[in-house]
Amino acid sequence: MSACQPDRVDLRGDFGRARFTVELADEPSERSQGLMHRESMATGAGMLFAYEHPQSVAFWMRNTLIPLDMIFADSVGVVMRVHENAIPLDETAIEGGQNIQFVLEINGGLADRMGISVGSQLRHPVIGANAAWPCDVKN
Repeated sequence: MSACQPDRVDLRGDFGRARFTVELADEPSERSQGLMHRESMATGAGMLFAYEHPQSVAFWMRNTLIPLDMIFADSVGVVMRVHENAIPLDETAIEGGQNIQFVLEINGGLADRMGISVGSQLRHPVIGANAAWPCDVKN
């Protein structure tokens, strides 16, 4: 895999490696909109939500038309929780946990099929130099 790029997230873990082409939601308005009103999303696509600081986060599926997996990661990009197959249009809060700084949303069911789980690592330029899997590391 080549160096980090702003439109992609790399993941590694016991399953091996995966890559998603992502939209970055790092502004409050972008995080609020998320993937609402989309009727489909390519299999290798997703959205990376980035917060300024680690915090407790909760998501919901209001106006979201496709099932999603939500991958919650800490400040260094280590996956702390995976919520699989969030139900479209459901307004029940999905708690990510405490000290979450990044959330990757991908198509529902992919995390399980690919083996993405707690302890997996995300790599993206927004995660920064202290990342568990920094951008400047070749492998």
